[in-house]
Amino acid sequence: MPYTKPRRLVTSAAVVALGATALTACGSSDDQDDAQSGPVTLTYWSWAPGMDKVVDLWNKGPGKKNQITVTVKKQASGDTLVTKILTAHKAGKGPDLIQAEYQALPTLVSNGALADIAKNVSDVRQKFTDGVWQQTTLGTDAVYAIPQDIGPMMFYYRADLFRQYGLAVPATWDEFAQTARALRQKAPDKTLTTFSANDSGLFAGLAQQAGARWWTISADKWKVSIDDAATQKVAKFWGDLVHEGAIDNQPMYTPAWNKALNTGKQIAWVSAVWAPGTLTTAAPATKGKWAMAPLPQWSKGEERTGSWGGSSTAVTTDSKHKDAAAKFAAWLNTDAEALNALARQSGIYPAATSAQLSGAFQNPPDFFANHSDFYSKAADIAETTAPSAWGPNVNVAYTSFKDAFGAAAQDKSDFRAALRRMQADTVADMKKQGFEVAP
Repeated sequence: MPYTKPRRLVTSAAVVALGATALTACGSSDDQDDAQSGPVTLTYWSWAPGMDKVVDLWNKGPGKKNQITVTVKKQASGDTLVTKILTAHKAGKGPDLIQAEYQALPTLVSNGALADIAKNVSDVRQKFTDGVWQQTTLGTDAVYAIPQDIGPMMFYYRADLFRQYGLAVPATWDEFAQTARALRQKAPDKTLTTFSANDSGLFAGLAQQAGARWWTISADKWKVSIDDAATQKVAKFWGDLVHEGAIDNQPMYTPAWNKALNTGKQIAWVSAVWAPGTLTTAAPATKGKWAMAPLPQWSKGEERTGSWGGSSTAVTTDSKHKDAAAKFAAWLNTDAEALNALARQSGIYPAATSAQLSGAFQNPPDFFANHSDFYSKAADIAETTAPSAWGPNVNVAYTSFKDAFGAAAQDKSDFRAALRRMQADTVADMKKQGFEVAP
């Protein structure tokens, strides 16, 4: 029952990410489930490839034993799925379970679409790091989802070309900038990397690493800090590199970007643990030539990374069998067989720490066959993921980023001005929706 209250005022500072009283009006997992008499059938909306094959393991094993059958309904991802979920919820026809990106959870919770399953999943908490688990609790005692996959960020570079040009792997962002400039001097036709404004998640992850927390609660009101000091530092750093021509300013995931990676015109990429899959198709001629290292740090000796991507499994308030749905969600994201199947069928990097060095992750990705410690290093990096703070209108902030930073990147103008626009657009939208926003 979204938008049931004219004013979306958080009733307690402890309720960090609800941002609305609509949730209590729509119910939660405290509502009594329909009595389970006989077999239960659940519907799961997911975009992950091969999810039906993973769910078959449940249906033939634990599900059969518990008389709980799950049916997967393939969906689009991102904002398209969020809109469809909220539309279905408004009509009281939502599925039992959904795959939800972490940044979408506050929007879904504030619209009363997700159930609190804390009473069902207390025994799986220890399987996840604090930073990952926090994203599904939204800073409260409630639990709105079980973490599924994560995207810890790291630095990828062409090891052969770094050797050729005498470049050292940067340990700090200052060293990163120096490396970018040195490469341009030694090989003017090449760039270290590009600043891309077509993926807001990359910038959000970089800001997260720097210590940014874009949405928080202050005195029972939302506090939006997209233009905080940490994010201003990140924006200025990348804006300065673009302005001076030390790095490229073209978007990623285009034919031109693929060619730059494949031919060695661009020799590094700030990305996440899922990058090998992208490089396999974008730069096939470079297989075996890349290496991976931790993300450069703002201060020497720090160990912190951001997150780019990741999703969870949530139970909806429309489900008539929340206990059964929560049982499946916990199995899907903590059971060893399920996690191994998710890795092989869906290509996910598991949020559960126990799976990050087992099963499908005992050997490096084919594209990094020469990097035998790829996943052990990735697991170490994942443990250093900084906490995040999402709000109820991430989609608006992300759209504003693409518009404002896209123009700034092409014009090589001040990125901090683009950041101020992103802040203003986000606050204006929240006020328009009726959220209480602190000045």
